[in-house]
Amino acid sequence: MTDPRDPDALIRRAGRPDPEFDQHFLVDDRVLDRIPTYAESFDRSHVLEVGAGTGALTDRLLAVADRVTAVERDENYAAFIREEFADEIAADRLAVVEGDVLDVDLPEFTCCISNLPYGVSSETTFRLLPLGEPMVLMYQREFADRMAAASGTSDYGRLSVTAQHYADVEVVETVPPEAFDPQPRVQSAVVRLTPRDPEYEVTDEAFFFDFVKALFTQRRKTVRNAIRNTGHISGLSDPDAVVAAVDEDVLRQRPGNLSPSAFAALANVALGVERGGST
Repeated sequence: MTDPRDPDALIRRAGRPDPEFDQHFLVDDRVLDRIPTYAESFDRSHVLEVGAGTGALTDRLLAVADRVTAVERDENYAAFIREEFADEIAADRLAVVEGDVLDVDLPEFTCCISNLPYGVSSETTFRLLPLGEPMVLMYQREFADRMAAASGTSDYGRLSVTAQHYADVEVVETVPPEAFDPQPRVQSAVVRLTPRDPEYEVTDEAFFFDFVKALFTQRRKTVRNAIRNTGHISGLSDPDAVVAAVDEDVLRQRPGNLSPSAFAALANVALGVERGGST
């Protein structure tokens, strides 16, 4: 096996990243080497990488995967990767998709391992999560903590409920700014997302997500007042009727203390009332 490519040398050949364009490239060899190991329990036969940059992580992924598809929106870096990894492309082990991950057609893949562009990390995550494949992704630490937070904690919110609806979320490593070039102003974290079906059922998934979003805009209020104050967000035409159908012990709580399963049960009641039927 050949030695991995030097990330600093890749930057010298490809050109300096621009933090104004959300380009912070991982250059710490130890972190780069560890990231693929967090996916050892996953099927790595076809790995999707979002935000390939100069290809430092791409190089490590090619060492463990049968095939890699790298998505890169910067046309200069996409061209560099095609040149740098010409042999791997010729061997049909690497495909480069140039464009924004939110717009391009994605291939079928078995897992995603990426240092995500932080500016689109939320939108990217929620494009990928419904596809049901495992992922190891780099985020800003604050975002990662909110994804993994448990109910009743200060970090718990809409992001926690929505992410954990699709997957088990685990922060597996904290990464300091010094591991990147240029250095971001915040710490980062590697998150492992293992897909699984939720332990509850929801009548309407789109309504469930809107309902969670609505109640967390009133996280300091009781559930009773949160429901009453957010009909314009959740789409409820008669919030008072929903309040009348919910148990008092739930109404007295605050949204941040409701588990995802409790949110699901509450949303199912709300939708049943809205549709004029029983839950």
